[in-house]
Parts: sequence; structure tokens; C-alpha cells
Amino acid sequence: MRALEAREPFGIDSLAFVERVAPEPGTGEVLIRMRALSLNYRDLLVVNAVNRWRPTERRIPVSDGVGEIVRIGGGVSRFNLGDRVAPLFYPHWIDGGPAAEKMNGALGGAGVDGLFAELVVAREWSVVKVPDVFSDVEAATLPCAGVTAWHGVAEEGRLRRGDTVVVLGTGGVALFAMQFAHLHGARVIVTSSSDEKLERARALGAAEGINYRTTPDWPSRVRDLTGGRGADLVVDSAGSLREAIDAVRIGGTIAFIGLLTGMTADIDLVALMGKSARIQAVDVGSRAMFESMNRAIEAGGVRPVIDRVFAFDQARDAFRYLASRAHFGKVCVTL
Repeated sequence: MRALEAREPFGIDSLAFVERVAPEPGTGEVLIRMRALSLNYRDLLVVNAVNRWRPTERRIPVSDGVGEIVRIGGGVSRFNLGDRVAPLFYPHWIDGGPAAEKMNGALGGAGVDGLFAELVVAREWSVVKVPDVFSDVEAATLPCAGVTAWHGVAEEGRLRRGDTVVVLGTGGVALFAMQFAHLHGARVIVTSSSDEKLERARALGAAEGINYRTTPDWPSRVRDLTGGRGADLVVDSAGSLREAIDAVRIGGTIAFIGLLTGMTADIDLVALMGKSARIQAVDVGSRAMFESMNRAIEAGGVRPVIDRVFAFDQARDAFRYLASRAHFGKVCVTL
């Protein structure tokens, strides 16, 4: 089978297609023929061998994808041939809160191969059937970006109808967060450096948009838009914790998700204490969250936002486009 490998000296230019022996499903496993993939910022960290995401050997990248079950190992009871499924980002996180034993073996990371291959084997408990109403490309966006946003908004956000949610950016996680907040009856404010992207976000349901380049003190604008109160929830998919603290209301919540602005942050601890705010780090989520999200998006009519779709052979182009940050929504690949 064909697969993509991240290898020394790493970086997008070092990505290479190789032939690997096709995997066979063992007891309790299913063989999945991949149909579509979606790329996340974390995949760039792996490909570029950044920090703890540096692969320990040649590694198949990418955590998000959907495919069809084409072979079933002995003892499998949850699925049938032909089922369309998505592997979990964390294969061992079935339900409950995070724990060390649940968060080992993240797909496409430093130590475990991912999904950028024609065929993938997975344990039956570590895959989820995807909504029939979604195309392959749409379904491929759910395991990481979708579940992360659902975790931050629905599981940790403590939202009530009429609350105000601020979403930083217009990437895949951010737009899912905007849609999920809207589904919960919240008023959503979106930030971006592009007026064009802000207009597109408004068309998807955002109540307000703030251009953080033309309005550098965007937290002050958030307070203006909330009568001085601040946001009930800030979904920080960028890593702008200082600004998020400034924008959140007293007693509010910050769902910390992203690292786009760097690996460290300069936080005003006095301001944080004064807000009595809760900062909740969100690292994807469990199978139970995935399944709960699927029920909600089917009932609520939520559709993933797809920016651009690349062919399997255009892997480098897809990663370069993701790295450019020009996208609005998800960057995907079809097989």
C-alpha cells in the first residue's frame, strides 16, 4: 500500500510517499480503506519535528480521517463490512475525564503512525461510525477539530442560552466552536485579521466580528459589545491567553486549545486572579464526546466548513497551504 512518511531531516519538503506492507486485522480489529483526511496544526508540528512532536523514526502523519471497513478480525461485534468510520485521535480514551493511560498513543504523533495511508488497522473500540449525512471529506474533520471544539464548548463551556462566546480565529476548530456555541443558543463574537473572513463567519452565524489587526485591543471591544461584562466563554485556539483573560467576564471560562502564537505565554496573574476565571486546557476528547457530538450535529444540522480539498498525491501542497494560514475552515485530502 502507499503511505506518506515524515522523515529526516523533516519539514514539508522531506515528506515522501513509500510502499509499505498492507496491514492485516487481528482479533478485535478492523481494516479501514481510507477515503479522506483532514489536516490540523498539530500535523505540521509532527511534520516539522517541533519539540515533543518530533517523530522517533519515519512516521506516517495525520490524525484525522474517515474510511470504509473492508475486513474484520475475529471477535469484532461493533461494526460490519462497509461501515464508514473514523479512528479516534486518542485510541484508548473511551469515556470519562483525561488520564495518562487514556492519552497514550495519539495517532500520527511522535511515536505512533497516523492515517495518511491507503489502509489502516484499528481496534474496534477505537473507531466511531460517522454521520451518514456527511460526505467523506466532511466526516474526516470530526475526530480532532470537531471533538476538540465540542469538548471546549459543550463539555467545559457551561453555556446557557444567551451567553456570549468569543472564538479566536477562523480555522477548523474555531469554526466548529462557533457553530457549537450557536447550537447552544449563545451569541458568538469571532476575531480574525481578515475582514473577508469575518464576513464569512457572520454568514455562518457569528453575531459580531473583530479584526484584531485594526483593533489590537480587541478585548476592550468585547467588553463594549457585552455592556462591560466580558465574555462568558473564550475559546482560545490561538494561544492568546493574556488577551483571553482580558476578554473573559468575572467567573467566566477560557477553553485553551491552540498554540498558533507560540509554545509559551506571558500571563498577567493579577488580572487572572481578579477575574476569578477558569482556564481549562482542552486536548481533543473521548469516544463518548465524539458520539455525543455526532448526535448533536445531526439533530442541529451543523455542517463542517471545508476550505480546500487536495488529492492524495498533493500532500506537500496541502501542508504548505495549511502552513500559509490562508484557509477558512478545514484543509482536506481525498484518496
